[in-house]
Amino acid sequence: MKQGTLDLETSNSRIESFIEGKLFRNFITTLIIVNAIILGVLTYERSMPEGLVSSLSWFDQAVTFVFCIEIALKISVYRFSFFKSGWNWFDFLVVAISLIPGGAAFSVLRAMRVLRILRLLHIVPMMRRITEALLNALPGMGAILAVLALLTYVGAVMATNLFGDTTNEEVLQLFGDLPSSAYSLFQVMTMDGWRFEVVQKVVDDGNPYAPFFFLIFIFIASFAVLNLFIALIVDALAAEQRAATEEHLDEIEEDMDEEFDSADKERDEIIALLQELKAEIADLKAEKAKSASK
Repeated sequence: MKQGTLDLETSNSRIESFIEGKLFRNFITTLIIVNAIILGVLTYERSMPEGLVSSLSWFDQAVTFVFCIEIALKISVYRFSFFKSGWNWFDFLVVAISLIPGGAAFSVLRAMRVLRILRLLHIVPMMRRITEALLNALPGMGAILAVLALLTYVGAVMATNLFGDTTNEEVLQLFGDLPSSAYSLFQVMTMDGWRFEVVQKVVDDGNPYAPFFFLIFIFIASFAVLNLFIALIVDALAAEQRAATEEHLDEIEEDMDEEFDSADKERDEIIALLQELKAEIADLKAEKAKSASK
């Protein structure tokens, strides 16, 4: 059997054609969705009949067996090329986690079986495009996180010096040391109860001008820097959409070129046929003229 090509449009064997076919992909997609629902239902197993829990657990094991067969088929078709794709690595690891025994020592990893639903991220084309756009935006996100961490560190040092020298226990818990200040500023940045749980306590401790410090931090860290995440993600999605549009246009252009080439070929064939007919007509006229002259 020839090695597979990892190309959904071509196949070198019947097995490759089968696993890349729409029917098989839809079957795997349905199994993933149904299995995810069952894993959610099994979280209520303490209040469910033992027979139902046993049946659902058996189905979960059957799905795991099907996924193992799928991975084995892909490895047999693509061989070492299977591991050249990051998505294939993801599928392989998710299925491998599902095979870990259910003992107490592995309970956390067993709970990660629900990660199998994430396989939809590359099986569904639109989800795959969005996920790849987000992955392409990760380097930019790292730079923004670095700027945000720097701003938080600077703000934490200032807040510790401004508000940490106090005997108020509540304020000490918020800004008594550098880690506490960084955590409190993160809460302020997310604007989760920042006014009464943080700012008001600092003001009541004898810092009437504290709101100006926190408002400046919110405008810089939350309104400016955090919104860069949204801008970066939107730009990545737009770039992915442009790439998809260009790819679609290229396919249309290739199809049109093929149609034009086919039309040109048919035209040349018709012209050649007409020329042959003209030659035959000319020969018939010449023969007729000879017979008339005799």
